Amino acid sequence: MKPARPAPPKKRDWSWRSQALRSVLYQVVALALVFSAGYYLLGNTLDNMRLRGIKSGFDFITQPAGFGIGESIVPFDSAESYGKAFAVGLSNTLRVAVVGIVLATLLGTLIGIGRLSRNVLLRSLCGAYVEFFRNVPLLLQLFIWYFILTETLPTIEEALRPLPGVFFSKNGLQFAIPVWADSHVFTLAGFGLGLLSAWWWGRQTRQHFEATGRSRPVWLPGLLLIIGMGLLGWLAGGSPAALDIPEKSELNVVGGGSVTPEYMTVLVGLTIYTAAYIAEIVRGGIQAVPFGQHEASAALGLSRGKEVRLVLLPQALRVIIPPVTSQFLNLTKNSSLAVAVGYPDLVSISTTSLNQTGRAIECIAIIMACYLTLSLLTSWFMNAYNRRSLLKER
Repeated sequence: MKPARPAPPKKRDWSWRSQALRSVLYQVVALALVFSAGYYLLGNTLDNMRLRGIKSGFDFITQPAGFGIGESIVPFDSAESYGKAFAVGLSNTLRVAVVGIVLATLLGTLIGIGRLSRNVLLRSLCGAYVEFFRNVPLLLQLFIWYFILTETLPTIEEALRPLPGVFFSKNGLQFAIPVWADSHVFTLAGFGLGLLSAWWWGRQTRQHFEATGRSRPVWLPGLLLIIGMGLLGWLAGGSPAALDIPEKSELNVVGGGSVTPEYMTVLVGLTIYTAAYIAEIVRGGIQAVPFGQHEASAALGLSRGKEVRLVLLPQALRVIIPPVTSQFLNLTKNSSLAVAVGYPDLVSISTTSLNQTGRAIECIAIIMACYLTLSLLTSWFMNAYNRRSLLKER
């Protein structure tokens, strides 16, 4: 038999009747119109600002800010530039967003699983939590938490002391922190090795379970590896034990580390509010798993905890991750409400800079660029994780 002749190559049709050509032309025209409109609006705005004597440009970034920042991880002085002030505001926003995402995920997952519990009391409490916090506006919740932390707590003279070296009052939370020494590098290296060891143990446990069907504990050995390696690194570095312990003076508590009521208000409010939405997403994701998986788990004799951890949650992730990503983005953007309680986040510092310099467009552009970058990075990371969690078909 003669071999089949290859199909002739398709000829590109560059006539107006070609749907592909028309589609490309329409997109080019649309982009040209968008860029033209943006160019016109930008030029018109700059001309009007020039006629009214309003300065424009980003040259103010290098000028001294002239204002202080009440709370920051990085030390900041009023003589430093606006650029560093924006960086401090961004670090404060990240400080809330990253910790809030972690806490809201843990709390929301536990409450979502609790909504499916066979215990009527636990199921009812989790349902009441979701219905209450999800239906009260976030800004109102922030005001309530701020009132609780600044009005109902005792004054600094009568501060609560739940642990030695810990003070909790209207001024916030003060606690002891280690004094940094060069030998602490060994401690950090030990914790790093502990994390790698915990990851290796988790991988070996998963491979053993896939090969034999027998599960081994993961979390407790992993935690012990992290703590043990960190302790060995601490001992190898000479066991540095110096602590900066806060002490109560006549008017305040000095020394140690501290967390202000404003930061605690924003963190608690965002965590509790977002956890209510994540709980519903987790509940819906688990219920989306076919009921036959529950029956198979019962037939294998798995406990309820192992069924959720080993069977239901891994399969529910492909349903849970996309809407949870949206909640992470919402939490990051909702952190801009921190300005309502006086927390110096990116929006608060941008507003102060705008009032002092009059560069409204520039300050708003910086805010938009920062939040857009944070949202794109969060989406990229979660999409990468989502691709890893998808079910692989043979």
